[in-house]
Amino acid sequence: MVGQRVVVRRLVRGETGPSGGPAFTDLLGTCLAWGDGVCVVQPETGAAARIAIADIVSGKPVPPRPAARLRVSVRDAEARTGGLWPTVDREPLGEWELRSERAPAGRLLKRANSCLAMGDPDRPFPEALAAVEAFYAARGRDPLVQVEAGSALEEAFVGAGWQRLEYGESDFLLASVARLRRSLPAARHEVEIGVDGSRAVASVDAGCDPVAEAQAGVDGDWVGLHGVTVDLAHRRRGLATAVVGELLGWAAEQGALTAWLHVETDNPGGRAFWEALGFAAHHTCRYYAPRSASAWPVSR
Repeated sequence: MVGQRVVVRRLVRGETGPSGGPAFTDLLGTCLAWGDGVCVVQPETGAAARIAIADIVSGKPVPPRPAARLRVSVRDAEARTGGLWPTVDREPLGEWELRSERAPAGRLLKRANSCLAMGDPDRPFPEALAAVEAFYAARGRDPLVQVEAGSALEEAFVGAGWQRLEYGESDFLLASVARLRRSLPAARHEVEIGVDGSRAVASVDAGCDPVAEAQAGVDGDWVGLHGVTVDLAHRRRGLATAVVGELLGWAAEQGALTAWLHVETDNPGGRAFWEALGFAAHHTCRYYAPRSASAWPVSR
């Protein structure tokens, strides 16, 4: 047990428990020592506790506490995605957020043109659905919502007759910017970076066209990565790592500590690339549309 995170239940001598019998208390922390009749446990805050082994009723190891960035709520994590699309109109619906791109170029992006349906909409669910539909109808768009996979809200949308899109399901990945930069290999390619306020684009060019490109947006001390592409003829040369590394260096200069991105669950190659760099999954999100919607087909 020494060196592991443990929970220990011990007898509290001289006190009586709620049932009239002995009193017990639990302590969570890291076991520092075990010997000479004493167990020493260091809680997350405060001084280490010395517990007589004779007073220990039970104890067991527990998993390490997740890093602080992995303890952020799903709603707060997804709220960080706005930095990548500054031209999106946003309106609160309680804790939900209605999002619509003002002047989309090409196809509509789901993340920028859907309601972030996470948290409390501050009204009965049928009224929240009506508000979502009215918001997108006023803009000539079909409604779409983004939900946490497996959540109670996902079940509510299913119960209301909304249908899940069979594409676009994505894992939200997080990582430490400092740890990512330490794990990256030395740069082997010349990368150009263009900066526009809190956003940047990094690319590796061959003639007139980039053979690799990636985008990033900084929001506070978070940086989002998006649109990482490498020309098919130039893959397996470390170009994706090069453009990502350049963006992380720029983001660190802006004060970014945490990096995030979405990767679709049907993209195992992309998921493997990001996990190899040091990203970890935080949650999974899905999209739902009314059965009558036309702009968001259920299948590709």
